[in-house]
Amino acid sequence: QVQLVESGGGLVQPGGSLRLSCTVSGIIVADNVMGWYRQAPGKQRELVATITSGGTINYADSVKSRFTISRDNPKKTMYLQMNRLKPEETAVYYCNYRGVTILRRDYWGQGTQVTVSS
Repeated sequence: QVQLVESGGGLVQPGGSLRLSCTVSGIIVADNVMGWYRQAPGKQRELVATITSGGTINYADSVKSRFTISRDNPKKTMYLQMNRLKPEETAVYYCNYRGVTILRRDYWGQGTQVTVSS
C-alpha cells in the first residue's frame, strides 16, 4: 500500500504563491507517475500536473505558465510551486500516485485546502 501526505495549503491573496508538498511512504515501485489534482466545491476533480519517476512532466493548460511540479526522489517528496494564483483555483489539492507496471491503480492523499481570496 502507498500512503501520501500533502502539506503546504492555506490562505493566499490573488496573485500570491504557495508551495505544496507530498511525501510518499509504504510500498512503492520504481516506475511510477505522481501528480497533483484539485477539486473545487461542486466540481469534478481535475488534473493540475504530473511527473513521472523519470522526470517527464505534463501540465494542465491553465497552469503551465505559472506552476512548477518537481520531485525529490531520495526524499520521496513531490512539490508543486504555484505562482500568481487566481481565486478560481481555490480547491482541495490532492496528491496522486500510480505505478506503471506494478500497483497500477490510483492512490490519493487526504488533500490540502488552498484558498485564494482577498
